[in-house]
Amino acid sequence: MYQHLAHNRYIGFSLIELMIVVAIIGILALVALPSYQNHIVQTRRVDAQNALLKWHLQQERYRISHTTYADEVALPVPINDLYEFSVSNISATRFTLQAQALSTQLADTGCTTLIINQSMAQTPANCWPQ
Repeated sequence: MYQHLAHNRYIGFSLIELMIVVAIIGILALVALPSYQNHIVQTRRVDAQNALLKWHLQQERYRISHTTYADEVALPVPINDLYEFSVSNISATRFTLQAQALSTQLADTGCTTLIINQSMAQTPANCWPQ
């Protein structure tokens, strides 16, 4: 009536196999997480650079119609949760725009202060795309 199997087969995963998979996932996460965080920091830096470049264009547009570059009242400062923007050295021939990192963006070592002037000189140079 009943056939008896010579050996028993277990279907599923053993606890050891499951623990090995969990360990592998943990190792991959340890390797991937710092890279992901670095990518996020760099992406946010590019956002700040784009805001500075847009503000630079607005300054040039303002200068065409006026005898000087705009201050923070005449031309509003970009708003960003991770950078504080400011303008300085304003005259008829020059200006300096700055983005200072805040909060989690302070992890962007060496690139916490981004500066661009009327001549498009960008500092620090290694933080800007070439």
